[in-house]
Amino acid sequence: MQLEIRPDPAEVGRARRWARSRLALSGIGVDEPLAENLILLVSELVTNAVVHTGRPAVLRLSLPDMAAEAATVRLEVADHSGRAPVPRCVDGDATGGRGLALVDGLADRWGWSREGGGKSIWCELDRCTQSQSATEAYDIDASAYEGLAFEAV
Repeated sequence: MQLEIRPDPAEVGRARRWARSRLALSGIGVDEPLAENLILLVSELVTNAVVHTGRPAVLRLSLPDMAAEAATVRLEVADHSGRAPVPRCVDGDATGGRGLALVDGLADRWGWSREGGGKSIWCELDRCTQSQSATEAYDIDASAYEGLAFEAV
């Protein structure tokens, strides 16, 4: 399934709404980490296409049979610019430039390829239907931390 994107910053919100509706139809809950990460990735990749190319783009979403034990969701944004995506190093005060670093951190895999006269940037997220809580996944005795506030870094 795909959505045509106009070169307008307002399209980013429309792309997020479209992706949320597709996720819901496929049985992925909006509160699942997979959905939250995917929507953030849609936002980043569509923003990059709109801001850096100023041309129309296409958002593609591939949702497999989510009843499977493990499934992979693939997101692609194709644009009409032949310029390769370039991750940037930015300082702490910069208000932009972290999009590809975010994609690299959230996606299980990502990359790009030439497509016609432009390019396609893609990323994949894996979903395991047998979800575990953090304490189960790492065999942590949660009672030892009762009443304490902590964060994973």
